[in-house]
Amino acid sequence: MAKLYLEDLKVGDRFRSAEHALDAAQIKAFAQQFDPQPFHTDEEAAKSTFFGGLAASGWHTAALTMKLLVESGIPLADGIIGSGGELQWPKPTRPGDVLHVESEIVDIVLSRSKPGRAMVQMRCQTLNQHGDVLQHFTPKLVVHARPA
Repeated sequence: MAKLYLEDLKVGDRFRSAEHALDAAQIKAFAQQFDPQPFHTDEEAAKSTFFGGLAASGWHTAALTMKLLVESGIPLADGIIGSGGELQWPKPTRPGDVLHVESEIVDIVLSRSKPGRAMVQMRCQTLNQHGDVLQHFTPKLVVHARPA
């Protein structure tokens, strides 16, 4: 996939990532290291929690989203450089989910103080194999123009 610079982008551009299959072992390994709560680490204990079963940490979903965006989602020439954003997890990510990310450029604001740079607002949704939205992510990305 060709690497994109600021002048290659326009509002309305859409991107779709490759897929990532998630299993219980991945969920537990991430959680044991970064979010060691019973509903992420223990299938039996998770049954009696708010989630009613094993669920991936939202941070795991966010990390997988980033991996998918970097590897196959938004081919920005200088990389995906975030400057903020908002995350929402409307549904839990479960073992057996096959994730992909669908993204759209919703705004481009050229920098007044730094020529050749812009803030690109994206709307990214991480979906499972059923089309359920598991994460809404609205990052603002720093995007550079093509070098002279």
